[in-house]
Amino acid sequence: MRKIILAMAMAFGAVSAQAAEPIEGNWKTASGSTAQIAPCGGAFCVTLKSGKFAGKQIGKMSGNGESYKGEITDPETDKTYSGYGTVSGNALKMKGCVLSILCKSQTWSRL
Repeated sequence: MRKIILAMAMAFGAVSAQAAEPIEGNWKTASGSTAQIAPCGGAFCVTLKSGKFAGKQIGKMSGNGESYKGEITDPETDKTYSGYGTVSGNALKMKGCVLSILCKSQTWSRL
């Protein structure tokens, strides 16, 4: 019985790991620029690869699976906000907040 329960737990764990969507990759931002999200120093750095601010790192997020949090900088104003990201298929919902009250969301598309 223990072996069956252990085998089932391992199977569910494997399915959960496969179901988790990676945040890594290239994403089309709401403004039409391309952002690359790649591992850096134990987190994931968000760097613009095209557009007016190409080459600028605009965020750093930690997490795994579908949910991430960290900081996001608006390249237009150079203001930094608490950032949150949720991956669902080919969509990345990014949310930046001031004092966790005033928030703005954008959805990015995987390229």
